[in-house]
Amino acid sequence: MTNPPHTSWKVLLQEKINPEWSEEIDVFERQMELRKLGKISEPVFAETRLRRGVYGQRYDNGKRHDGVESKTLEYPRPELMKGPNTVWDAPGMIRIKIPYGELNVEQVEALADLSEEYSDGITHITTRQDVQFHYLHIDDAPDLMRRLAAVGITTREACGNVVRNVTACPFAGVCQGEAFDVSPYAHALTFFLMGHPDTQDFGRKVKIAFSGCATSPCGLTTFHDIGLIAQIQEVDGTLTRGFSYYVGGGLGSVPSQAKLLEEFVPEYELLPLSQAVCRVFARLGEKNNRTRARMKFLVNKVGIDEFRKLVSQEREILPHDERWVSDIEATRALVSKPLLPESNFNLDIAPEAFKTWFQSNVRPQRQRGYATITVACPLGDLSAFQMRGIADIAREFVGDNIRLTVEQNLVFRWVPENKIVALWQALDELALGDPTAGTIVDVTACPGTDTCKLGHASSRGLAATLRDQLTVTNAHLDTAIKDLRVKVSGCFNSCGQHHVADIGFYGVGRKVRGFMVPHFQVVVGGQWNNNGGAYGLAIGAVPSKSIPEALSILTTEFAANRLHEEGFREYVQRVGKPTIKASLKSVMTVPSHEDDPSFYHDWLDPREYTTGDLGIGECAGENVSAAEFGLSDSERKSFDAQTLLDSGKPQEAAQKAYDAMLQAAHALLRTETSDVPLESEAVLSEFRTRFFDTKRFFDPYAGGKFANYLYRQAKEQDAEINHEIAHHRIEEAQLFIEAAYNCYARLGAA
Repeated sequence: MTNPPHTSWKVLLQEKINPEWSEEIDVFERQMELRKLGKISEPVFAETRLRRGVYGQRYDNGKRHDGVESKTLEYPRPELMKGPNTVWDAPGMIRIKIPYGELNVEQVEALADLSEEYSDGITHITTRQDVQFHYLHIDDAPDLMRRLAAVGITTREACGNVVRNVTACPFAGVCQGEAFDVSPYAHALTFFLMGHPDTQDFGRKVKIAFSGCATSPCGLTTFHDIGLIAQIQEVDGTLTRGFSYYVGGGLGSVPSQAKLLEEFVPEYELLPLSQAVCRVFARLGEKNNRTRARMKFLVNKVGIDEFRKLVSQEREILPHDERWVSDIEATRALVSKPLLPESNFNLDIAPEAFKTWFQSNVRPQRQRGYATITVACPLGDLSAFQMRGIADIAREFVGDNIRLTVEQNLVFRWVPENKIVALWQALDELALGDPTAGTIVDVTACPGTDTCKLGHASSRGLAATLRDQLTVTNAHLDTAIKDLRVKVSGCFNSCGQHHVADIGFYGVGRKVRGFMVPHFQVVVGGQWNNNGGAYGLAIGAVPSKSIPEALSILTTEFAANRLHEEGFREYVQRVGKPTIKASLKSVMTVPSHEDDPSFYHDWLDPREYTTGDLGIGECAGENVSAAEFGLSDSERKSFDAQTLLDSGKPQEAAQKAYDAMLQAAHALLRTETSDVPLESEAVLSEFRTRFFDTKRFFDPYAGGKFANYLYRQAKEQDAEINHEIAHHRIEEAQLFIEAAYNCYARLGAA
């Protein structure tokens, strides 16, 4: 029996969609209509659409400048794109929630189809195991949501001040070093907290991650609001599954390490304890000042002991919920299983090119006869053609055992060993057979200026360039260099996770001789292992076009001077950051616009570089203003603070960081008066009058956030300083200095 002609696909899909999800999408569609009629304010609607994964994005006349040839340069529905005035006129993006990165074959095929029909043909993997579609129109969002819901995918709470996508180790269940498979618990916590009344009143987002062990980087639990590490303990004579429970971690502009809330939380306490944590955060977390509204600020404010007490009290008064146990029990059946029987494999008889790929992209499972294969996805992008090819490969070799990773790659699990060569050949036909997964070539990057409104520089353009450069020399790279992690963010917010890279970069803009020049701050000293165990600090800004040379210098020096099996972080600690920075001195200068205009363009972007609405200033020759000298000196003081911290002097380091901010504030004052002495009270008073109260210093997106760092540190000069607090103050000083540079550029003072 055929359906009548008037039956729409919406009706046909209705029975395939979770009724609750269907109702939510209908509600959102009605809210869109009310917003068009002016019956919902833009601030309210903005949070409404964000909670359904719908973002605005940087408007760029339909062009991309990341150099990826597979990108389409026009919108699928150009007739809808009129201009950047409202969310309806400009292109947007939608974030699609993929809990712990798990996908099945049907979902992969659906994403391929939808990327072509509604977006630019690209499925983009994020650093939170999500998927994003860019360059779509908000009017298409409800239909897109229904198509996703029909295959069991939601966009609910992919954005907004709620619990974001719960991430987990992509090797969970097949890893040789895990305590147990955390996937079912990630699934249970995802859907327990999604839409829960106790998670709807946060001041900012909450990010959660699971790891099967403490030492690997797969879960990266240390920089999450809630981090959970699997362990098994004996409780009343019985071996019991549970988690080390951490709270208050985060990257962002000022990163914080998560603090241990509970050493061991039994599995059936996972949901109620998480609910209690969310309730405490919702009740006591900052609501008005978004820059202080993450959980890390609350934990740091009250202290971990007091926070633990508050959570314990909240847990005691929670009304009992049957789901605390039933949701955990319901996930027992979610354990992944192989499609094909186990087999053995002899690497000696494999093709030579395959052996190189095998070393980087293949790892044995704990189940004998099986392996996992990581597919390196440059910039996290997969075309619709590649997505369909991935679905075909999965259907033949592994079934629904597909995971996305936080390094923007894809993992096939349960691959029989005797099928690895055939799978590699199939990947190679899709241009996905590169032997680069988890190597220095596998550069992670956030969207940057390509689509993000906060981007200061082209992180994707730089990452693509670095990848090309490293690919040429990959076969000849020193083993020590091959194992390094390189990560790029378009701004200080660390969406590219530059803080925990061996070598990280984040975008900033600088005004040089009257022109804006894209730069990247170079970050060293981070640690990827131990779940992102340590955070690096920026040691100096390098012009964007010199970053490839800077990376070459850093890696060459490391390979030549490392001791034995010394890692990059240990190497940095041993030789010292002043030595590292001195090695980059030759690439920190910017040639004049006449000598080399390429420095005044961002990567793969034909336009002259600018930030915001700032135009190109007139060339001021080689003259350097007093303000520029002062800003440069503030950077020197900030770097001196790092060296003091590295030498175990946190109190002196914090003071030097404060001095650096005073120097930057004083530099801006020099654009208007030379009468203010470089003394704390005088600078604070005059800066407040001229730049804070007038909001001239305020960043278009961050507002007065960075200025508040200055005044808060001024009030806390007598506070006791430990290593972590000093680290935070140095981060704040660097951000204040960058904001001072941006303010100086806006003033047109050069």
